[in-house]
Amino acid sequence: MIDPALLRNDFAAVAKNLARRGAKVPEKELQTAAELRKQTQNKRETLRAKRNAISREVGAAKAKGDDNAAAELSAQAATLGEEMQQAEREFNNARDAENKLLHELPNLLHDSVPDGKSEEDNREERRVGDLPQFDFEAKDHAAIGAHLAMMDFEQAAKMASARFVTLSGKLAQLHRALAQWMTDLHTREHGYTEMYLPMLINPGAVFGTGQLPKFADDLFYIERDSFYTLPTAEVPMTNVARERIFEAGELPLKMVAHTPCFRREAGAHGKDTRGMLRQHQFDKVELVHVTEPGDSYRAHEELTSNAEAVLQKLKLPYRVVTLCAGDTGFAAAKTYDLEVWLPGQNAYREISSCSNCESFQARRMMARCRDKNNKTQYAHTLNGSGVAVGRAMIAVLENNQRKDGSVEVPEVLRPYMNGAEVITDK
Repeated sequence: MIDPALLRNDFAAVAKNLARRGAKVPEKELQTAAELRKQTQNKRETLRAKRNAISREVGAAKAKGDDNAAAELSAQAATLGEEMQQAEREFNNARDAENKLLHELPNLLHDSVPDGKSEEDNREERRVGDLPQFDFEAKDHAAIGAHLAMMDFEQAAKMASARFVTLSGKLAQLHRALAQWMTDLHTREHGYTEMYLPMLINPGAVFGTGQLPKFADDLFYIERDSFYTLPTAEVPMTNVARERIFEAGELPLKMVAHTPCFRREAGAHGKDTRGMLRQHQFDKVELVHVTEPGDSYRAHEELTSNAEAVLQKLKLPYRVVTLCAGDTGFAAAKTYDLEVWLPGQNAYREISSCSNCESFQARRMMARCRDKNNKTQYAHTLNGSGVAVGRAMIAVLENNQRKDGSVEVPEVLRPYMNGAEVITDK
């Protein structure tokens, strides 16, 4: 969440920043909620002070042996206790109402984020790699998978629904190889600690990273047990810092995890219905940094370069874009998207989003750190895919396809594929 002190002390600057996103700050509602919270807080403190004063009078009366006065004062204290409970409820309700308004506000944008309303306004930073040239009409991954008879959407729909897939044989192995190789790359060469994480998470954890309450419709919820299925490993990995105070020198944390992810794709009706681009279940290798505030933008560049290394080593052409104000995610202050080239679509498509959330998530999770002067401050959190496994497989299939329908295996994956150099339908 945004620092409430910023809203109080420089409301105009906050409103101007969020207006770049198209977000409107409800000034009157926030003022009303803040005033009610202050009133109920003052009432609670006044009653608490009165109760403490009566308690002292009871003690004095007993010390004098005046049992009648002590009994009368004790009766007043009992009545006051009921008033205090009511005042506590009123304060909690007022505080929660104010927090609800604050929690619905997105993060402040970094000054370097470009203006714009949609993905068309994102700023391209660089392109890496040459686009493949084919002497035949390039197929998309769904057609390649059908030719190999190792990718089946119809069978998956029979056991689940649309937006699921079954992989078999070498394609299942390729999917596993990508996940294992990427995890090894980040742990061995980039210094990340591998994590194994819960796949079912409680509402507090999902709230902490900003998916709740705004994106509840995009999550799968198990009502009986009050669990959400994992939408991304960002949630539990970032919550490793939840309700902690890191001592000076303990940060940064750099974590990586390979997990399945589950999303309703509620806002994607009719989009990417063919193939594996947008699934209810998909795998990601996720990267998370927890840093001291002054280090987060250096870490943002590092995290992005770590994700880029995956595409470079797979020899996949891609581009890096900075998301514009209107396309930047709710919790992010700044985001780079990596977009891999897909010949089957003749377009670049997102394969990783690398975001600096600054202190926005840390405030919701109470993740703090001490500086060298022992001053406590909120940590900064960052996340990015390193990268999405299914989309990496799509890119490998489409960029390495051959005229006969076979697919060349990238060199870095061959040790994970029992030395296989080509995937064929044989």
